[in-house]
Amino acid sequence: MKTFSLKSKDIQRGWFVVDATNKTLGRLASELAFRLRGKHKPIFSPHLDAGDNIVVINAAKIRVTGNKLNNKIYHRHTGYIGNLKSTSLAKLLETKPEQALMLAVKGMLPKNRLGRAMLRKLKIFADSEHIHHAQQPQQLDL
Repeated sequence: MKTFSLKSKDIQRGWFVVDATNKTLGRLASELAFRLRGKHKPIFSPHLDAGDNIVVINAAKIRVTGNKLNNKIYHRHTGYIGNLKSTSLAKLLETKPEQALMLAVKGMLPKNRLGRAMLRKLKIFADSEHIHHAQQPQQLDL
């Protein structure tokens, strides 16, 4: 019996739309990372990017549990001495709701060039309008 090895030419990617209204941030992010990685497919290979393209709409209507809105802090550094910038989750959801979901999914993907390629297939929009109608994405209920 021969072992099946997936090749990049055999990968078929679909387009899906996910509505994030009233979804919990972490649970939605883990399911998105699972699908971006391609683990839901029977042909999953850890060394290839076999996941689907996902469009997330209504990212501004996402919810979090507990006291995470005030206690969860995101840090970034400008590269200059003493310039560590900190933002709470509440302020990030108010100003850039797409960024909060993107950072949550990014933390669940591999930390290498393969993970960055997977993250490029995730498109996030704050409201219900998106620009990927030509790809005819299917509705995905998570």
